[in-house]
Amino acid sequence: MARLRFGAFLAPHHPVGEHPMLLFRRDIDFAAHLDRLGFDEFWCGEHHSSGWETIGSPELLLAAAAERTSRIRLGTGVISLPYHHPFNVAQRIVQLDHMSGGRIIFGSGPGALPSDAHTLGIDPMTQRDRQDEAIGVITRLLAGEPRFSHESDWFTLRDAQLQLLPLQETVPQAVASMISPSGMTLAGKYGIGALSIGSMAGDGILALPTQWGFAESAAAEHGRTVDRGSWRVLMSWHIAETRERARAEARHGLQRWHNEYIVDTLARPGAVRYDDPDEALEAVCRGTITSATTQAAVVGTPDDLVEFIRTMQRVTGGFGVAVGFAHDWADREATLRSWELVARYVVPELNGYINPLRESMAFVRSNRAAFERAQQAVLAKIAADPAAAAAFERTKAGSQTDDPNTHAD
Repeated sequence: MARLRFGAFLAPHHPVGEHPMLLFRRDIDFAAHLDRLGFDEFWCGEHHSSGWETIGSPELLLAAAAERTSRIRLGTGVISLPYHHPFNVAQRIVQLDHMSGGRIIFGSGPGALPSDAHTLGIDPMTQRDRQDEAIGVITRLLAGEPRFSHESDWFTLRDAQLQLLPLQETVPQAVASMISPSGMTLAGKYGIGALSIGSMAGDGILALPTQWGFAESAAAEHGRTVDRGSWRVLMSWHIAETRERARAEARHGLQRWHNEYIVDTLARPGAVRYDDPDEALEAVCRGTITSATTQAAVVGTPDDLVEFIRTMQRVTGGFGVAVGFAHDWADREATLRSWELVARYVVPELNGYINPLRESMAFVRSNRAAFERAQQAVLAKIAADPAAAAAFERTKAGSQTDDPNTHAD
């Protein structure tokens, strides 16, 4: 079975009130922390309003993160294509691929916040079609196709060809997918990956079993193939050594995030305020760990997260990357420790890294009698040889002399 990869998705969701300069530096430090822990991917997004989401250019933050990391892949999660001329997007991705040493994943979306589209004067009804059109053009540019022209109602290309191609032979791509089929359909149409963002809510999780089918159907229609290994599923978690500690660390930050961002800022349909932090915690984490889970987050132990991800694998039929949603539910130290616990315990458990160690330990324990018989046979052979026996006694005496707890009478 292919190894399950792990990543982090930084929208970001930072509560309003902290110094923005320090937030940017903290985000870059976070990428470096994940790189040291062995995570596979780091994603950051593009937003231009809401107060909580401070990154207006994922390319800029990823360029800085590239200088602080060495192996983790860096994903634009995501560039809102209707906001940009596709030629400029392609050029920035190529430059970033070179600056990062070939570690870029190009993630795109139609634009998530209605307030962003309003500011830019973009009709929301055109956004998904424009994303589709832009992906087609950008893919051709990144592939180094001969010069071509393209006329659109929102951009024009004349004799376009990139003067510099990516460092990677092919830049991996992924499209954002919510609950509707549109994102997965685009992934299938172009034979690229998908980033399921809607999976952070209960209704989005319930939609996951049918999501991959849209990608496969669109791929077949357009003569493409899709790979579940390039499917990334977002999840929310905060992990500690015990459930009680995890809940104590996350409860107030989660309440603030839910009330101030989800309810007051986004005005998400059906979301209600919670005056009690424990009620907010239950609202986000409630549900069941079953084949039809509606649980939207895990606040608990590494074992809880292992069980949740395994359930998500069964629900979806399998995916390639488990992507944790980065948030400020807990303080900085507890948050970094949460990601460390995932790296130390969750990643190896799900990928079977410690199974051979467990087998080796069990083998030694269950065969102790055989090992003791072998040792007795060796000692008997030594005893039968006077010279070997004398050398053995001298070795024992020397080890006892070296022992600080041994003294001469």
